[in-house]
Amino acid sequence: MFGGQILLGTCIIALTVVVHAVGVIALIRLLRGKVFPKDRHPSLFRMVRVLVFTVLALFFVHTIEIWLWALLYVWLGAFEIMEHALYFSTVTFTTLGYGDITLSPRWRLLSSFEAANGVILFGVSTAFVFALIQRMYQAWPESYPD
Repeated sequence: MFGGQILLGTCIIALTVVVHAVGVIALIRLLRGKVFPKDRHPSLFRMVRVLVFTVLALFFVHTIEIWLWALLYVWLGAFEIMEHALYFSTVTFTTLGYGDITLSPRWRLLSSFEAANGVILFGVSTAFVFALIQRMYQAWPESYPD
């Protein structure tokens, strides 16, 4: 069963990375050219809107990924109730790890895969937000008040 968990973990990680890549690429395509038009400087209100939208969109992408892990746990029979699977998946993906709900020994290796998956994808999201803020800083004109 050890090998099966590694295979399942690898497959779901690949799936969540694809979901994340599609989400980030969609955000890039949506934001490129529309957020910071070359002919004018973006307003403070526009930059705040863009940042809030981006964070919420990334949160939505992470939510999809958490649901995919939860669905896997229910499909495997690790949890009978979707609410428990979703709670466990959220706590694990975010690496919060309360430990009040755990997987049986048969499937617990999967939780380490999910935690690693969450760390990496949150890192990608953080890098994306950092790049956006860096772009906002570059677009901020000297004439704006601090």
